[in-house]
Amino acid sequence: MSGGYHTSWTIPLEHREDPAYHAAGRRMDFAQAVYERRSALGWSTVELARRAGMSEEGIESIEESGVDPTLELIEQLATALESGARIDPGSTPEFRFEERAA
Repeated sequence: MSGGYHTSWTIPLEHREDPAYHAAGRRMDFAQAVYERRSALGWSTVELARRAGMSEEGIESIEESGVDPTLELIEQLATALESGARIDPGSTPEFRFEERAA
């Protein structure tokens, strides 16, 4: 019988070095970046989908970490989100959308 709750997860080094692990992390960072920028603008998924020329289901899939962030998709969403995109593998998160300077 278990004596308590999990308070932290330890990821073995071999898993952290796996390309699939890194790809999942990129999808999660991308999803979070889209959600945060969309929310900062006060937009619904429907509004972002309209501005990006995508379906609402497509935006929801992105925000659920279900889509790999291709350069074409990043550019499309950056334009729709009226922002620049920043990718920095040395930081956490690796990806974010930033408001353009005036």
